Amino acid sequence: MTQILYSYICERNHNYLLTNYLDGFSDDFQKKILAYRRWQDSQLSLLGRLLLRHGLHQTSKNFVEEDLSYTLYSKPFLNNTTTKFNISHSGEIVVCVLSDRNDVGIDIEIIQDINIEGFESQMTNREWDNLSLNEDSKIAFFDYWTQKEAVIKANGKGLSIPLKSFEVTNNYAKIENDDFFVKEIFLDEKYKCHLAFKDKIDVMIVGPDRIMIHEL
Repeated sequence: MTQILYSYICERNHNYLLTNYLDGFSDDFQKKILAYRRWQDSQLSLLGRLLLRHGLHQTSKNFVEEDLSYTLYSKPFLNNTTTKFNISHSGEIVVCVLSDRNDVGIDIEIIQDINIEGFESQMTNREWDNLSLNEDSKIAFFDYWTQKEAVIKANGKGLSIPLKSFEVTNNYAKIENDDFFVKEIFLDEKYKCHLAFKDKIDVMIVGPDRIMIHEL
């Protein structure tokens, strides 16, 4: 089973979250949270860790910070468990995906005005042509972007893999002989979110006001 958990940040909840949950984490993590100048950044980071802990608890696993390590490409992973996870945030939403044994990546972006021309170098010629011809190039851009970000996060090497070096076609991408499948995850009409994974999976989306089960 793969879980996708997400939450919205809220300023009126900020002091409550800090008071009731921050002590449950390491001194280093607490210092990181308190060092943020904007409450939004602080809460997004804290909620991401809380979603991870909650997701592990749902599968009868405990979150122990000492089990959290990082690869050479700075991707976090958990020791002593087969559970894979990935966290992303944008705007007012933070989302966390957890999967037993399946490499996964997730990316969410708020749809906003952006200078798309500045990203031409990050796309293949075919992708750029398709984007230029699209009636709503802004929506199309965030579709492309979250798909490709999710794939390189699932791969584990992040932006060390040039986004221009591969394409996502019919919800499929191949990187370094590894196959990845991509699925759009609808969380909010103001956002684009995509999940990338290696094998067919069941996913449960747990949000602030609903639980849905889909088979991918």
